[in-house]
Amino acid sequence: MIDVKHLSKSFGHHLVLDDISQHIRPGEKVVIIGPSGSGKSTFLRCLNLLEEPTAGEITFDGTVITDPKVKIDLVRRQMGMVFQHFNLFPNMTIRKNITLAPVRTGLMKQAEADETAETLLQRVGLRDRIDAYPAQLSGGQKQRVAIVRALAMRPKLMLFDEPTSALDPEMVGEVLEVMKQLAKEGMTMVVVTHEMGFAREVGSRVLFMADGKVLEENPPALLFGSPTHPRLKDFLSKVL
Repeated sequence: MIDVKHLSKSFGHHLVLDDISQHIRPGEKVVIIGPSGSGKSTFLRCLNLLEEPTAGEITFDGTVITDPKVKIDLVRRQMGMVFQHFNLFPNMTIRKNITLAPVRTGLMKQAEADETAETLLQRVGLRDRIDAYPAQLSGGQKQRVAIVRALAMRPKLMLFDEPTSALDPEMVGEVLEVMKQLAKEGMTMVVVTHEMGFAREVGSRVLFMADGKVLEENPPALLFGSPTHPRLKDFLSKVL
């Protein structure tokens, strides 16, 4: 579904991503771990061109999205993104937050978008909050709404950028539960996270990044059970 070839990204003279090549297949759950400043979030944001790569090529579902002629906004409709912070519109109800994009882009009429919002909110246990405003919700509830908002566009791929890092500890579980359910249903996912338990349980493959490179990648049982790279061993000794 995604093919990344020789991806590099610099901010000025600072090289953040250094010649990364990756292939992400449909249905895979790729979890990216590593120390702060390793380039994890930048890599994720390059996948939908929220960050413009300095070099390299990215293909999504057969389209070379790094080609300047590609209308990236049309491609992004198929790539749901959930950020650390929820970015909900505070002056709109939850219903409006979810239905705005599908209606504006012509994906759905308002009635269908309303029905989709209700169905998705039911799945994440928030159907009764559909006409509330974001200020009336907890952090965990807002993040669940942010996931629903992304799903309402019927994406082929979901990108998660540390979706639990801004939450109080007791709210982390409710968001991870929604993500686990998505994974079970076969959604292709790329997740940057500090939640090692989630990486172990849900990841089909875990990438360890440091210094802008993928230093090790393996299925979770192997990566956590038999790490080989010294940087990974050091990292795991501190976080496990």
